[in-house]
Amino acid sequence: MSDLFWRTILSTVLNLLMAVYLQASGQAADSVRAHYQKIEYRIPMRDGIMLYTAVYVPRNASSTNTYPILMQRTCFGSTPYGADQYKVALGPSPTLQADGYIFVYQDVRGRWASEGRWTNMTPIVSDGQESPTSTRIDESTDTYDTIDWLLHHVRYHNGRVGLWGMSYAGFYAIAGSINAHPALKASSPQAPIADFFREDIHHNGAFTQVTLLAYPLFGDRPSCPTTKPWFLKNWIDTGKETEYSWHVKLGPLVNAQPYLAKNLFWQQTVEHPNYDTFWQARNILPHLRTIRPAVLVVGGWFDAENLYGPLSIYKTLAQRSPSARPMLVMGPFGHRGWSEETGHTLHNDLYFGDSLATYYQRNLEAPFFHHYLKGTGDDKTGLPAVTLFDTGQKTWRTFSEWPTTNSRRFRWYLSPNGQLSTQESNPTGFRDYISDPAHPVPYCEATLTAEPDFSALASYMSADQRFASNRPDVLTFQTDVLTDNLTVGGEITVRLAVSTTGTDADWVVKLIDVYPSDEPNHPYQANPNTQLANYQQMVRSEVMRGRFRNSFEQPESFTPNQVTNVAFQLQDVLHTFKKGHRMMIQVQSSWFPLIDRNPQTFLKNSYKARASDFKSARHRVYGSSVLEVNTVP
Repeated sequence: MSDLFWRTILSTVLNLLMAVYLQASGQAADSVRAHYQKIEYRIPMRDGIMLYTAVYVPRNASSTNTYPILMQRTCFGSTPYGADQYKVALGPSPTLQADGYIFVYQDVRGRWASEGRWTNMTPIVSDGQESPTSTRIDESTDTYDTIDWLLHHVRYHNGRVGLWGMSYAGFYAIAGSINAHPALKASSPQAPIADFFREDIHHNGAFTQVTLLAYPLFGDRPSCPTTKPWFLKNWIDTGKETEYSWHVKLGPLVNAQPYLAKNLFWQQTVEHPNYDTFWQARNILPHLRTIRPAVLVVGGWFDAENLYGPLSIYKTLAQRSPSARPMLVMGPFGHRGWSEETGHTLHNDLYFGDSLATYYQRNLEAPFFHHYLKGTGDDKTGLPAVTLFDTGQKTWRTFSEWPTTNSRRFRWYLSPNGQLSTQESNPTGFRDYISDPAHPVPYCEATLTAEPDFSALASYMSADQRFASNRPDVLTFQTDVLTDNLTVGGEITVRLAVSTTGTDADWVVKLIDVYPSDEPNHPYQANPNTQLANYQQMVRSEVMRGRFRNSFEQPESFTPNQVTNVAFQLQDVLHTFKKGHRMMIQVQSSWFPLIDRNPQTFLKNSYKARASDFKSARHRVYGSSVLEVNTVP
């Protein structure tokens, strides 16, 4: 049959599916309309700026039937706009929508329908001692002013307020908890951004090149309040290229300038290659002291965008602000995966169980908000302080603290013979490889076939690493077959002893679970061609840009052929390497296009590297290199 026939069939099927989706969406919006009344406001801030705010009040609310306020502040738009246009769902979950709250959505200043000037990761400038009439403004003061206005102008509330938000909105949730309004009792930052130099657009200072396509969204400012997506006119057209091929053809990052010449955030990124005051001012962690609202921090072990944020925010609160009664939940999810139930919970081809998002929503999130906003609020929630999913055993575990003190520290040496061993063998021996920027190692196999639409980014953190194991520019170290289960929990420290013939280099380390040859497939695999036998599941990985090995503020070059120590952390895990599996470590020096290519020539500003600056280099990894992990009973 002709291509035209199949295109016609496909078009018909897609149209039918879209009709079903639109009908379901309309029915969901009608259900919200039946139970809630929507009111739109423009709320004045202390400096006179007006912020668009949509309020959904339960229709059965009255002076004798009051509800708490649960608010999300976002830079992504509080759609749909119009008093007669209703969302298809309210709040973080169906459980909370059914439980009943006054749901509030607000566009932060300078975004969408709100007035003001937009800035990424608004620096905290208020100190909590200023009068409500002060014009020193940040997300903390905007949240304070909004809550104060709502309490005086929205009827039928019970005087208690909660915040929640995911991704960038998670940043606004934790920022609004600083110097908080007395009525703010609970906050849940979910996948929150904490520090742009270590997540989203950077990994340990190395640029996350796949985020280039998102710069129009975050770097272009609308000229005035709008309900239309102003950034689409500057969207980057990648044509029919795969993600890998488009970025290869782009070449050095200086070639992105024509796409982003008017993009303020791109210009700021390029002009601030080091961790200077620009980035330091956007790190929220130093401000997390004496937080008064209770805080539930939520994240996903496979969140490619914001893993550093939830883990670092929880740890900072636990150490510096115990008054926040911090709770932590980490599940087997990608970005925002806990917010929508999928039935069978998968990441890539890996199956972790059923209804895991619903478990979190019903047993952790809803009781948290109910206790502080509707219940006694006496901190006796009955909830565990830490709830983590073991991604190897595939089960939830609870702890009274994290990292747990009930652990043992182990060292695994990267032996020159390719063994991963608890015994150091030959510290001066080495393995080496040539890293060629013209032929970088892909960050996952999918990027070779996927279009540049972030699909590979969403999946790479548990992806099969067999595609990389046999490359000559990837070193592989692995244990013998494990004779007992080994549960690794907490932060992982890498201490490499390396040398290079160049003057700069990246060091990528991946911790991998190697499945046995008789591992069966499960019935829910999306890709029928994947075989779980001998699967190499990436458990955790990270890159260290070598120039920042001693300081993110003051980069240093390598001395060619001189043995140099490079130490850095991989983010936390809770993973059981099962009996019959192996533990593997891979070391490489490119991870493209997740991370931009290191020219391997030390430059003052690598964003301005030219094609002639990129050089092949031979790298050595010495036998004294070690991976330090905590084992958990």
